Amino acid sequence: MGQTRNGRSSSKSNAGVLFNRYVWLVDTIYRAGRISFEEINERWLRSSLNDTGEELPVKTFHNHKNAIQQMFDIDIACDRRDGYVYYIEHAEDMEQGGVRTWLLNTFAVNHLINESHHLKRRILFEEIPSGQRFLTTVIEAMRDNRTLELTYRSFWRTEASTFEVAPFCVKVFRQRWYLVARSVSDGKLRIYGLDRIEELHQTEHPFELPADFDAHGYFADSFGIIVDEEYSVERVRVRIGGIQRDYVRTLPLHASQTESEITEENSVFEYRLRPTVDFQQELLTHAVNADGEMEVLEPLWLRERMQTIGFDLQHNHLIL
Repeated sequence: MGQTRNGRSSSKSNAGVLFNRYVWLVDTIYRAGRISFEEINERWLRSSLNDTGEELPVKTFHNHKNAIQQMFDIDIACDRRDGYVYYIEHAEDMEQGGVRTWLLNTFAVNHLINESHHLKRRILFEEIPSGQRFLTTVIEAMRDNRTLELTYRSFWRTEASTFEVAPFCVKVFRQRWYLVARSVSDGKLRIYGLDRIEELHQTEHPFELPADFDAHGYFADSFGIIVDEEYSVERVRVRIGGIQRDYVRTLPLHASQTESEITEENSVFEYRLRPTVDFQQELLTHAVNADGEMEVLEPLWLRERMQTIGFDLQHNHLIL
């Protein structure tokens, strides 16, 4: 048994090393734009990942390149006419978000910190408590198309319940990881917070992900994690002024955000989404922080809803 555990530990360690090398290679080529193998090797010799100080064998490089294509769907192409230089094919796709951008950004920051040990105490991150314990098991089940048995205690119930689900996708939002999964018992799609899971195990029961399921599309019309079809998708227009306008500009509330009617004092921000409870809460947060006028223009029911939540219209700096 001891040998088995050691073997598994060694296997996981080797997998982690290879993963870091894959992302290092993508990051190196992506930042260079076009780079020869000799230049890649020179950077590898200076990398903190190269704990042996050895050169990168050509065969290993091509093995890494093939693995990267399979794991990340990233193609490292070679331009033979320009002296055998390597580049990321369709590099513009790397800037469109998603897991590839997240992986590269995460690696770039971690690598920079590791290279600058004296800065570690001066760089602070937000912790995501729910991701540490269960995220790996969930992703492995998604990869293997196996169901999960989880013991779950929601914020609305005093007792936990145990049931089986088919994991479709995961999403992080506001320092919490969420699992979108189909209940095996009733076939309904639900969203579970990983921080509310008490126990989680992968089963041997296979499931088939529906061919038409699109994780991005599932949340496209939602502000955060609430997907409530009782709310129709509609146009929301909000006038925001002062410094708060700059916060909304630089960190859009939703992918559909557009800005119009721009003056020195304020702008109108328009959205196309479901104005669910979490979106309403977000608007209220910005209203509280606004140092200038903020006004919900439409739809009318949302404007009236904001007024009834508790804001006094006699406060001239807020018009909701």
